[in-house]
Amino acid sequence: MLFNSYAFILVYLPVTFAAFFLTAKYICNRASTLVLVLVSFIFYGYWDVHYVPLLFASITFNYLVGRQIGLTNNQRLWLIFGLVVNVALLGYFKYTDFFLTTVSNISGSDFDLPHIILPLGISFFTFTQSAYLVDVYRGEAAKHDFLTYCEFVTIFPHLIAGPIINHKKMLPQFIAEKTFHLNIENVAIGLTLFAMGLVKKVLIADNLSSIANNIFSRADSLTFLESWVGALAYTFQLYFDFSGYSEMAIGLGLMFNLKLPVNFNSPYQSKSIIDFWRRWHMTLGVWVKDYLYIPMGGNRQGELKKMRNLFVSMLIIGLWHGAGWTFILWGGIHGLLLMINHQWRRLKITLPAFVSWPLTFLCVLTCWVFFRADNFSSAIAILAAMTDIHNVVLPSEWIAIDCFAILSDLGICFGKLALAGSLSNICVKLLVIGFILAVCPNPPIMLSHLQTHPRRLQVLAGVLGLVFAFTILSIGHVESEFLYFQF
Repeated sequence: MLFNSYAFILVYLPVTFAAFFLTAKYICNRASTLVLVLVSFIFYGYWDVHYVPLLFASITFNYLVGRQIGLTNNQRLWLIFGLVVNVALLGYFKYTDFFLTTVSNISGSDFDLPHIILPLGISFFTFTQSAYLVDVYRGEAAKHDFLTYCEFVTIFPHLIAGPIINHKKMLPQFIAEKTFHLNIENVAIGLTLFAMGLVKKVLIADNLSSIANNIFSRADSLTFLESWVGALAYTFQLYFDFSGYSEMAIGLGLMFNLKLPVNFNSPYQSKSIIDFWRRWHMTLGVWVKDYLYIPMGGNRQGELKKMRNLFVSMLIIGLWHGAGWTFILWGGIHGLLLMINHQWRRLKITLPAFVSWPLTFLCVLTCWVFFRADNFSSAIAILAAMTDIHNVVLPSEWIAIDCFAILSDLGICFGKLALAGSLSNICVKLLVIGFILAVCPNPPIMLSHLQTHPRRLQVLAGVLGLVFAFTILSIGHVESEFLYFQF
Protein backbone atom coordinates (compact mmCIF):
# COMPACT_ATOMS: atom_id res chain seq x y z
CA MET A 1 0.00 0.00 0.00
CA LEU A 2 1.32 3.42 -0.93
CA PHE A 3 1.20 6.51 1.28
CA ASN A 4 0.19 8.52 -1.80
CA SER A 5 -3.00 6.56 -2.46
CA TYR A 6 -6.66 7.16 -1.68
CA ALA A 7 -6.87 3.71 -0.09
CA PHE A 8 -4.21 4.66 2.45
CA ILE A 9 -5.24 8.27 3.13
CA LEU A 10 -9.01 7.83 3.21
CA VAL A 11 -9.39 4.28 4.58
CA TYR A 12 -6.30 2.63 6.07
CA LEU A 13 -4.91 5.57 8.05
CA PRO A 14 -8.13 6.76 9.75
CA VAL A 15 -9.23 3.18 10.57
CA THR A 16 -5.79 2.30 11.98
CA PHE A 17 -5.59 5.53 13.96
CA ALA A 18 -9.03 5.05 15.50
CA ALA A 19 -8.48 1.35 16.21
CA PHE A 20 -5.14 1.96 17.96
CA PHE A 21 -6.30 4.65 20.38
CA LEU A 22 -9.80 3.25 21.00
CA THR A 23 -8.36 -0.19 21.79
CA ALA A 24 -5.90 1.38 24.23
CA LYS A 25 -8.68 3.38 25.90
CA TYR A 26 -11.35 0.69 26.21
CA ILE A 27 -9.35 -2.55 26.37
CA CYS A 28 -5.62 -2.33 27.20
CA ASN A 29 -2.26 -1.23 25.86
CA ARG A 30 -1.21 -4.75 24.88
CA ALA A 31 -4.30 -5.16 22.76
CA SER A 32 -3.55 -1.81 21.14
CA THR A 33 -0.02 -2.96 20.31
CA LEU A 34 -1.43 -6.15 18.81
CA VAL A 35 -3.77 -4.07 16.64
CA LEU A 36 -0.85 -2.00 15.34
CA VAL A 37 1.16 -5.14 14.54
CA LEU A 38 -1.76 -6.76 12.71
CA VAL A 39 -2.56 -3.68 10.62
CA SER A 40 1.15 -3.33 9.79
CA PHE A 41 1.13 -6.87 8.40
CA ILE A 42 -2.00 -5.97 6.42
CA PHE A 43 -0.20 -2.87 5.12
CA TYR A 44 2.71 -5.04 3.96
CA GLY A 45 0.50 -7.78 2.53
CA TYR A 46 -1.55 -5.30 0.49
CA TRP A 47 1.26 -5.36 -2.12
CA ASP A 48 1.66 -9.14 -2.21
CA VAL A 49 0.25 -11.35 0.54
CA HIS A 50 2.61 -14.18 -0.46
CA TYR A 51 5.55 -12.38 1.19
CA VAL A 52 3.86 -11.91 4.56
CA PRO A 53 5.01 -15.39 5.73
CA LEU A 54 8.57 -14.47 4.69
CA LEU A 55 8.45 -11.30 6.79
CA PHE A 56 6.98 -13.17 9.76
CA ALA A 57 9.56 -15.96 9.43
CA SER A 58 12.38 -13.39 9.35
CA ILE A 59 11.02 -11.70 12.47
CA THR A 60 10.61 -14.99 14.34
CA PHE A 61 14.08 -16.20 13.35
CA ASN A 62 15.83 -13.01 14.46
CA TYR A 63 13.88 -12.83 17.71
CA LEU A 64 14.80 -16.42 18.62
CA VAL A 65 18.45 -15.92 17.64
CA GLY A 66 18.51 -12.74 19.70
CA ARG A 67 17.22 -14.68 22.72
CA GLN A 68 19.90 -17.32 22.22
CA ILE A 69 22.60 -14.66 22.05
CA GLY A 70 21.37 -13.28 25.34
CA LEU A 71 21.01 -16.64 27.09
CA THR A 72 23.97 -18.80 26.01
CA ASN A 73 27.73 -18.65 26.28
CA ASN A 74 28.17 -19.13 22.52
CA GLN A 75 27.12 -15.57 21.81
CA ARG A 76 29.56 -14.94 18.96
CA LEU A 77 28.58 -18.17 17.19
CA TRP A 78 24.87 -17.35 17.37
CA LEU A 79 25.54 -13.79 16.17
CA ILE A 80 27.47 -15.02 13.15
CA PHE A 81 24.75 -17.57 12.41
CA GLY A 82 22.03 -14.91 12.54
CA LEU A 83 23.94 -12.43 10.38
CA VAL A 84 24.83 -15.09 7.80
CA VAL A 85 21.19 -16.16 7.45
CA ASN A 86 20.04 -12.53 7.13
CA VAL A 87 22.65 -11.74 4.47
CA ALA A 88 21.89 -15.01 2.65
CA LEU A 89 18.18 -14.19 2.57
CA LEU A 90 18.84 -10.71 1.22
CA GLY A 91 21.41 -12.07 -1.22
CA TYR A 92 19.06 -14.69 -2.62
CA PHE A 93 16.22 -12.31 -3.37
CA LYS A 94 18.25 -9.27 -4.36
CA TYR A 95 21.48 -10.49 -5.93
CA THR A 96 20.89 -13.93 -7.50
CA ASP A 97 20.17 -12.55 -10.98
CA PHE A 98 23.08 -10.10 -10.69
CA PHE A 99 25.50 -12.85 -9.65
CA LEU A 100 24.42 -15.24 -12.40
CA THR A 101 24.57 -12.48 -15.03
CA THR A 102 28.08 -11.51 -13.94
CA VAL A 103 29.30 -15.12 -13.99
CA SER A 104 27.63 -15.62 -17.37
CA ASN A 105 29.37 -12.56 -18.85
CA ILE A 106 32.77 -13.62 -17.50
CA SER A 107 32.54 -17.29 -18.46
CA GLY A 108 30.66 -16.86 -21.71
CA SER A 109 27.95 -19.23 -20.50
CA ASP A 110 24.25 -18.57 -20.90
CA PHE A 111 22.46 -19.16 -17.59
CA ASP A 112 18.69 -19.07 -17.30
CA LEU A 113 17.94 -16.30 -14.83
CA PRO A 114 15.26 -17.06 -12.21
CA HIS A 115 14.08 -13.40 -12.17
CA ILE A 116 13.25 -13.52 -8.48
CA ILE A 117 10.80 -10.83 -7.37
CA LEU A 118 12.30 -8.63 -4.67
CA PRO A 119 10.03 -8.45 -1.60
CA LEU A 120 9.25 -4.89 -0.57
CA GLY A 121 11.34 -3.54 2.26
CA ILE A 122 13.66 -6.55 2.54
CA SER A 123 16.77 -4.34 2.49
CA PHE A 124 15.41 -2.22 5.31
CA PHE A 125 14.05 -4.92 7.62
CA THR A 126 17.21 -7.00 7.09
CA PHE A 127 19.45 -4.10 8.14
CA THR A 128 17.15 -3.26 11.06
CA GLN A 129 17.19 -6.82 12.42
CA SER A 130 20.89 -7.38 11.82
CA ALA A 131 21.59 -4.28 13.90
CA TYR A 132 19.31 -5.69 16.61
CA LEU A 133 21.35 -8.91 16.80
CA VAL A 134 24.56 -6.89 17.13
CA ASP A 135 22.99 -4.75 19.88
CA VAL A 136 21.98 -7.90 21.79
CA TYR A 137 25.53 -9.23 21.45
CA ARG A 138 26.88 -5.92 22.76
CA GLY A 139 24.42 -5.95 25.65
CA GLU A 140 22.76 -2.76 24.40
CA ALA A 141 19.29 -4.11 23.55
CA ALA A 142 16.54 -3.49 26.08
CA LYS A 143 14.36 -6.33 27.35
CA HIS A 144 11.28 -7.03 25.26
CA ASP A 145 8.75 -9.66 24.30
CA PHE A 146 7.87 -11.08 20.90
CA LEU A 147 4.89 -8.78 20.30
CA THR A 148 6.93 -5.65 20.99
CA TYR A 149 9.69 -6.96 18.74
CA CYS A 150 7.13 -7.50 15.97
CA GLU A 151 6.04 -3.90 16.40
CA PHE A 152 9.66 -2.74 16.17
CA VAL A 153 10.17 -4.47 12.80
CA THR A 154 6.75 -4.06 11.21
CA ILE A 155 5.55 -0.62 12.35
CA PHE A 156 4.04 0.49 9.05
CA PRO A 157 5.43 4.04 8.65
CA HIS A 158 9.02 2.80 8.27
CA LEU A 159 8.55 -0.83 7.13
CA ILE A 160 8.92 -0.39 3.36
CA ALA A 161 11.62 2.27 2.94
CA GLY A 162 12.81 3.46 6.34
CA PRO A 163 14.00 5.48 8.09
CA ILE A 164 16.14 2.70 9.55
CA ILE A 165 15.28 2.62 13.24
CA ASN A 166 17.34 1.53 16.23
CA HIS A 167 15.99 -0.97 18.77
CA LYS A 168 17.36 0.67 21.89
CA LYS A 169 15.99 4.07 20.87
CA MET A 170 12.54 2.93 19.76
CA LEU A 171 11.64 0.24 22.32
CA PRO A 172 11.08 2.67 25.23
CA GLN A 173 8.63 4.57 23.02
CA PHE A 174 6.67 1.42 22.13
CA ILE A 175 5.96 0.60 25.77
CA ALA A 176 5.67 4.13 27.23
CA GLU A 177 2.26 4.87 28.72
CA LYS A 178 1.99 8.23 26.93
CA THR A 179 2.27 6.48 23.56
CA PHE A 180 -1.22 5.05 24.01
CA HIS A 181 -2.93 8.37 24.74
CA LEU A 182 -4.06 10.72 21.99
CA ASN A 183 -1.82 13.79 21.75
CA ILE A 184 -3.44 16.51 19.64
CA GLU A 185 -0.20 18.46 19.24
CA ASN A 186 1.63 15.40 17.93
CA VAL A 187 -1.25 14.64 15.57
CA ALA A 188 -1.22 18.21 14.22
CA ILE A 189 2.53 18.27 13.64
CA GLY A 190 2.44 14.73 12.25
CA LEU A 191 -0.29 15.61 9.76
CA THR A 192 1.65 18.71 8.73
CA LEU A 193 4.78 16.66 8.06
CA PHE A 194 2.74 14.05 6.21
CA ALA A 195 1.18 16.77 4.06
CA MET A 196 4.59 18.26 3.27
CA GLY A 197 5.92 14.87 2.23
CA LEU A 198 2.87 14.17 0.08
CA VAL A 199 3.28 17.51 -1.69
CA LYS A 200 6.94 16.70 -2.35
CA LYS A 201 6.04 13.33 -3.84
CA VAL A 202 2.92 14.11 -5.87
CA LEU A 203 3.45 17.68 -7.04
CA ILE A 204 7.23 17.74 -7.49
CA ALA A 205 8.87 14.30 -7.70
CA ASP A 206 6.21 12.72 -9.92
CA ASN A 207 6.28 15.68 -12.32
CA LEU A 208 10.06 15.52 -12.57
CA SER A 209 10.01 11.76 -13.23
CA SER A 210 8.64 12.12 -16.78
CA ILE A 211 11.47 14.52 -17.65
CA ALA A 212 14.18 12.30 -16.16
CA ASN A 213 12.76 9.13 -17.69
CA ASN A 214 12.49 10.76 -21.13
CA ILE A 215 16.11 11.88 -21.12
CA PHE A 216 17.73 8.81 -19.55
CA SER A 217 15.90 6.60 -22.08
CA ARG A 218 17.69 8.49 -24.89
CA ALA A 219 21.18 8.44 -23.42
CA ASP A 220 22.91 7.95 -26.79
CA SER A 221 21.26 10.89 -28.58
CA LEU A 222 21.28 13.79 -26.12
CA THR A 223 22.38 17.35 -26.64
CA PHE A 224 24.40 19.33 -24.10
CA LEU A 225 21.35 21.11 -22.65
CA GLU A 226 19.16 17.99 -22.57
CA SER A 227 21.76 15.99 -20.65
CA TRP A 228 22.05 18.68 -17.97
CA VAL A 229 18.29 19.01 -17.69
CA GLY A 230 17.98 15.22 -17.28
CA ALA A 231 20.71 15.01 -14.64
CA LEU A 232 19.20 17.90 -12.66
CA ALA A 233 15.67 16.52 -13.00
CA TYR A 234 16.70 13.15 -11.55
CA THR A 235 18.84 14.77 -8.85
CA PHE A 236 15.81 16.73 -7.66
CA GLN A 237 13.32 13.90 -8.28
CA LEU A 238 15.24 11.44 -6.10
CA TYR A 239 15.54 13.93 -3.26
CA PHE A 240 11.89 14.98 -3.25
CA ASP A 241 10.70 11.40 -3.67
CA PHE A 242 12.77 9.85 -0.88
CA SER A 243 12.75 12.79 1.53
CA GLY A 244 9.02 13.08 0.89
CA TYR A 245 8.57 9.45 1.91
CA SER A 246 10.75 9.93 4.99
CA GLU A 247 8.79 12.98 6.14
CA MET A 248 5.50 11.19 5.58
CA ALA A 249 6.85 8.29 7.66
CA ILE A 250 8.03 10.61 10.45
CA GLY A 251 4.68 12.40 10.40
CA LEU A 252 2.74 9.14 10.59
CA GLY A 253 4.90 7.94 13.46
CA LEU A 254 4.32 11.18 15.35
CA MET A 255 0.55 10.76 14.98
CA PHE A 256 0.99 7.54 16.98
CA ASN A 257 3.32 9.32 19.46
CA LEU A 258 6.42 7.69 17.99
CA LYS A 259 9.43 9.83 17.13
CA LEU A 260 11.19 8.28 14.14
CA PRO A 261 14.67 9.62 13.31
CA VAL A 262 15.12 12.42 10.81
CA ASN A 263 16.52 11.07 7.54
CA PHE A 264 17.40 14.24 5.61
CA ASN A 265 18.79 17.62 6.53
CA SER A 266 18.93 19.77 3.37
CA PRO A 267 21.67 17.62 1.75
CA TYR A 268 22.01 19.79 -1.35
CA GLN A 269 23.19 22.65 0.86
CA SER A 270 26.29 20.65 1.77
CA LYS A 271 29.70 22.23 1.28
CA SER A 272 31.65 18.96 1.20
CA ILE A 273 31.05 15.28 0.47
CA ILE A 274 31.57 14.51 4.16
CA ASP A 275 28.86 17.03 4.99
CA PHE A 276 26.60 15.55 2.28
CA TRP A 277 26.73 12.09 3.85
CA ARG A 278 25.86 13.57 7.23
CA ARG A 279 22.72 15.05 5.68
CA TRP A 280 21.62 12.43 3.10
CA HIS A 281 19.85 9.21 4.21
CA MET A 282 21.15 9.93 7.70
CA THR A 283 19.88 6.72 9.29
CA LEU A 284 21.74 4.62 6.72
CA GLY A 285 24.90 6.62 7.42
CA VAL A 286 24.56 6.00 11.16
CA TRP A 287 23.89 2.29 10.55
CA VAL A 288 26.98 1.90 8.35
CA LYS A 289 29.13 3.81 10.85
CA ASP A 290 27.97 1.78 13.88
CA TYR A 291 27.74 -1.68 12.31
CA LEU A 292 30.30 -1.67 9.49
CA TYR A 293 32.86 1.12 9.62
CA ILE A 294 33.65 1.02 13.36
CA PRO A 295 33.66 -2.83 13.61
CA MET A 296 36.12 -2.91 10.68
CA GLY A 297 38.43 -0.70 12.74
CA GLY A 298 37.13 2.76 11.91
CA ASN A 299 39.92 5.32 12.30
CA ARG A 300 41.67 3.50 15.14
CA GLN A 301 44.36 1.72 13.09
CA GLY A 302 46.04 4.52 11.19
CA GLU A 303 45.16 6.68 8.21
CA LEU A 304 45.66 4.04 5.53
CA LYS A 305 43.28 1.53 7.13
CA LYS A 306 40.83 4.32 7.88
CA MET A 307 40.70 5.10 4.13
CA ARG A 308 40.30 1.40 3.36
CA ASN A 309 37.41 1.06 5.83
CA LEU A 310 35.76 4.16 4.44
CA PHE A 311 36.02 2.96 0.84
CA VAL A 312 34.76 -0.57 1.63
CA SER A 313 31.82 0.89 3.57
CA MET A 314 30.82 3.00 0.58
CA LEU A 315 31.11 0.03 -1.78
CA ILE A 316 28.73 -1.89 0.49
CA ILE A 317 26.34 1.08 0.53
CA GLY A 318 26.41 1.05 -3.27
CA LEU A 319 25.72 -2.68 -3.46
CA TRP A 320 22.94 -2.36 -0.84
CA HIS A 321 21.18 0.17 -3.05
CA GLY A 322 20.94 -2.11 -6.04
CA ALA A 323 22.16 -5.26 -7.75
CA GLY A 324 24.18 -3.68 -10.53
CA TRP A 325 27.66 -2.48 -11.33
CA THR A 326 26.43 1.09 -11.73
CA PHE A 327 25.41 1.11 -8.06
CA ILE A 328 28.75 -0.35 -6.98
CA LEU A 329 30.56 2.25 -9.09
CA TRP A 330 28.38 4.99 -7.55
CA GLY A 331 29.37 3.83 -4.08
CA GLY A 332 33.02 3.52 -5.09
CA ILE A 333 33.16 7.06 -6.51
CA HIS A 334 31.62 8.43 -3.32
CA GLY A 335 34.19 6.42 -1.37
CA LEU A 336 37.02 8.02 -3.37
CA LEU A 337 35.50 11.48 -2.93
CA LEU A 338 35.26 10.94 0.83
CA MET A 339 38.89 9.81 0.94
CA ILE A 340 39.96 12.93 -0.95
CA ASN A 341 37.81 15.10 1.31
CA HIS A 342 39.36 13.64 4.46
CA GLN A 343 42.88 14.19 3.15
CA TRP A 344 41.91 17.71 2.12
CA ARG A 345 40.88 18.36 5.73
CA ARG A 346 44.11 16.88 7.05
CA LEU A 347 45.99 19.47 5.01
CA LYS A 348 43.69 22.12 6.55
CA ILE A 349 42.81 23.56 3.16
CA THR A 350 39.56 25.54 3.14
CA LEU A 351 37.53 26.87 0.24
CA PRO A 352 35.03 29.72 0.34
CA ALA A 353 31.38 28.67 0.38
CA PHE A 354 30.72 30.03 -3.12
CA VAL A 355 33.28 27.49 -4.39
CA SER A 356 32.76 24.50 -2.06
CA TRP A 357 28.97 24.40 -2.39
CA PRO A 358 28.70 24.22 -6.21
CA LEU A 359 31.71 21.89 -6.36
CA THR A 360 30.05 19.49 -3.91
CA PHE A 361 26.73 19.67 -5.73
CA LEU A 362 28.45 18.98 -9.06
CA CYS A 363 30.14 15.88 -7.63
CA VAL A 364 26.85 14.59 -6.20
CA LEU A 365 24.98 15.28 -9.44
CA THR A 366 27.63 13.47 -11.50
CA CYS A 367 27.39 10.43 -9.24
CA TRP A 368 23.59 10.39 -9.56
CA VAL A 369 24.01 9.84 -13.31
CA PHE A 370 25.62 6.45 -12.59
CA PHE A 371 22.95 5.74 -9.97
CA ARG A 372 20.08 6.35 -12.42
CA ALA A 373 21.50 5.11 -15.73
CA ASP A 374 20.37 1.71 -16.99
CA ASN A 375 23.96 0.61 -17.53
CA PHE A 376 27.54 1.84 -17.54
CA SER A 377 27.59 2.80 -21.23
CA SER A 378 24.45 4.92 -20.84
CA ALA A 379 25.98 6.76 -17.89
CA ILE A 380 29.15 7.51 -19.87
CA ALA A 381 27.07 8.69 -22.84
CA ILE A 382 25.12 11.13 -20.65
CA LEU A 383 28.26 12.45 -18.96
CA ALA A 384 29.90 12.84 -22.36
CA ALA A 385 26.93 14.90 -23.56
CA MET A 386 27.14 17.03 -20.40
CA THR A 387 30.73 17.96 -21.27
CA ASP A 388 30.30 18.33 -25.06
CA ILE A 389 30.09 22.11 -25.47
CA HIS A 390 30.11 21.63 -29.26
CA ASN A 391 26.71 19.95 -29.08
CA VAL A 392 24.70 22.87 -27.71
CA VAL A 393 21.24 22.92 -29.30
CA LEU A 394 18.66 25.37 -28.00
CA PRO A 395 14.89 25.15 -28.60
CA SER A 396 13.87 26.66 -31.93
CA GLU A 397 11.34 28.97 -30.23
CA TRP A 398 14.15 30.69 -28.32
CA ILE A 399 15.63 32.18 -31.52
CA ALA A 400 12.86 34.76 -31.50
CA ILE A 401 14.27 36.19 -28.24
CA ASP A 402 16.87 38.87 -28.93
CA CYS A 403 19.37 37.75 -26.31
CA PHE A 404 19.29 34.20 -27.69
CA ALA A 405 19.20 35.20 -31.36
CA ILE A 406 22.71 36.61 -30.96
CA LEU A 407 23.91 33.12 -30.11
CA SER A 408 23.09 31.86 -33.60
CA ASP A 409 25.81 34.17 -34.94
CA LEU A 410 28.25 32.39 -32.62
CA GLY A 411 27.45 28.99 -34.06
CA ILE A 412 24.89 27.83 -31.50
CA CYS A 413 22.25 25.64 -33.15
CA PHE A 414 18.50 25.93 -32.66
CA GLY A 415 16.17 23.00 -33.23
CA LYS A 416 13.31 20.85 -31.98
CA LEU A 417 14.19 19.01 -28.76
CA ALA A 418 12.41 15.80 -27.75
CA LEU A 419 11.52 16.85 -24.21
CA ALA A 420 8.18 16.42 -22.49
CA GLY A 421 6.68 19.93 -22.35
CA SER A 422 8.30 23.28 -23.06
CA LEU A 423 12.00 23.39 -22.30
CA SER A 424 11.62 26.98 -21.15
CA ASN A 425 9.13 25.94 -18.48
CA ILE A 426 11.26 22.98 -17.46
CA CYS A 427 14.36 25.13 -17.02
CA VAL A 428 12.42 27.68 -14.96
CA LYS A 429 11.03 24.89 -12.75
CA LEU A 430 14.48 23.42 -12.20
CA LEU A 431 15.91 26.83 -11.29
CA VAL A 432 13.10 27.51 -8.82
CA ILE A 433 13.47 24.06 -7.25
CA GLY A 434 17.23 24.48 -7.04
CA PHE A 435 16.85 27.84 -5.32
CA ILE A 436 14.37 26.40 -2.78
CA LEU A 437 16.71 23.51 -1.96
CA ALA A 438 19.66 25.90 -1.61
CA VAL A 439 18.03 28.22 0.93
CA CYS A 440 15.11 26.49 2.69
CA PRO A 441 15.54 24.41 5.86
CA ASN A 442 14.38 20.82 6.08
CA PRO A 443 10.65 20.53 7.00
CA PRO A 444 11.14 18.77 10.40
CA ILE A 445 13.68 21.42 11.40
CA MET A 446 11.51 24.24 10.05
CA LEU A 447 8.53 22.99 12.06
CA SER A 448 10.59 22.80 15.24
CA HIS A 449 11.52 26.47 14.78
CA LEU A 450 7.95 27.51 13.98
CA GLN A 451 6.60 25.88 17.15
CA THR A 452 7.91 28.90 19.05
CA HIS A 453 6.00 31.21 16.66
CA PRO A 454 2.34 30.08 16.83
CA ARG A 455 1.06 32.75 14.43
CA ARG A 456 3.53 31.78 11.71
CA LEU A 457 2.67 28.12 12.28
CA GLN A 458 -1.02 28.92 11.81
CA VAL A 459 -0.30 30.71 8.53
CA LEU A 460 1.79 27.78 7.34
CA ALA A 461 -0.97 25.35 8.32
CA GLY A 462 -3.55 27.37 6.37
CA VAL A 463 -1.44 27.53 3.22
CA LEU A 464 -0.43 23.90 3.51
CA GLY A 465 -4.06 22.88 3.97
CA LEU A 466 -4.97 24.40 0.60
CA VAL A 467 -1.94 22.84 -1.10
CA PHE A 468 -2.68 19.49 0.55
CA ALA A 469 -6.26 19.56 -0.76
CA PHE A 470 -4.96 20.26 -4.27
CA THR A 471 -2.42 17.45 -3.88
CA ILE A 472 -5.12 14.97 -2.87
CA LEU A 473 -7.04 15.85 -6.01
CA SER A 474 -3.84 15.48 -8.06
CA ILE A 475 -3.23 11.87 -7.04
CA GLY A 476 -3.66 9.98 -10.28
CA HIS A 477 -5.56 6.81 -10.92
CA VAL A 478 -2.18 5.13 -11.44
CA GLU A 479 -0.38 5.50 -8.12
CA SER A 480 3.36 6.05 -8.53
CA GLU A 481 5.67 4.01 -6.35
CA PHE A 482 8.45 5.60 -4.33
CA LEU A 483 11.89 5.24 -5.91
CA TYR A 484 13.43 3.57 -2.86
CA PHE A 485 10.91 0.71 -3.12
CA GLN A 486 13.29 -0.53 -5.85
CA PHE A 487 16.27 -0.67 -3.53
